[in-house]
Amino acid sequence: YIPPQVRRAQDTLDDKKREELGRLKKMVNGLINRLSEPNLSSISGQMEELYMANSRKDMNDTLTDILMNACVTAVAMPAKLMMEHVLLVSVLHHNVGIEVGAHFLEAVVKKFDELCKSDAEGKECENLLALIAHLYNFHVVHCLLIFDILKKLVSTFTEKEIELILFLLKNVGFSLRKDDALALKELITEAQRKASTVEKKFQDQTRVRFMLETMLALRNNDMRKIPGYDPEPVERLRKLQRALVHSSSGKDTQLRVSLESLLSADQVGRWWIVGSSWSGAPMISDTNSKTQQKLHVGKVSSKIMELARKQRMNTDIRRSIFCVLMTSEDFMDAFEKLLK
Repeated sequence: YIPPQVRRAQDTLDDKKREELGRLKKMVNGLINRLSEPNLSSISGQMEELYMANSRKDMNDTLTDILMNACVTAVAMPAKLMMEHVLLVSVLHHNVGIEVGAHFLEAVVKKFDELCKSDAEGKECENLLALIAHLYNFHVVHCLLIFDILKKLVSTFTEKEIELILFLLKNVGFSLRKDDALALKELITEAQRKASTVEKKFQDQTRVRFMLETMLALRNNDMRKIPGYDPEPVERLRKLQRALVHSSSGKDTQLRVSLESLLSADQVGRWWIVGSSWSGAPMISDTNSKTQQKLHVGKVSSKIMELARKQRMNTDIRRSIFCVLMTSEDFMDAFEKLLK
């Protein structure tokens, strides 16, 4: 039982909250509508101030809703507009906190998965894929997610999926090659195998052939063979990003999260955000997660490993901490690496 006066207080609180959220939405909307490359610096600064003045949850929800409404439409969005919107998210992700990028990424990936299952006629899937591609281009998310999405598309392999594979490779193909050439090679082999098994199914063979040619051009690092490929706009915005990001962490803040983890976040929690709940017990025995943890320290010389052994650092985590302390340039570098 809730007494009437308490009930009244709750109602006024809800009205007050709604009013606050409405005002916040108007302010964020105004900033997003004015967003362009020349004024990105001032707008990202104002957004950071809003993050400091309001609750993170309210800001994340509001920003994600407005960006999704602006970018996910039934018609194809201009690439430059997409890049500027994602660059704003990236700058906030690096300057405010990784939960900004994590929240936006999760919303985009879930929407993409939902639209892939429903046979939507419009260009929403391409727009969502462009958002994911640029989140990778601007170092919000690791290439692990991009490979997961590509594998998923290759496994389905209908004409719509081929279109999406081409679109994604055109946007991030050469970055993928630089980050993980072996995984890209395996993906190309899998796509070739799939193409040869389902060759009879498609009436129009040219799309499949064009996709395979694009993949081979990627493997051979031949940019001329990919029509309409222009890395210049992304490079220009990356330079701008480097100027706007305060911290020197760079790629350290990339979210190394898989497609499966993002889609099942509501069930198992969000382990990639510090402080979030995570029912990760089933993954303790997962050997893959152990190998990934080992790789996280980076390349360490055998001399340091020998020192660690002499100091009886007998577990992976102890060795990692020891190596970080021994190889850091200064206390800030050590702090960044230990957080990672």
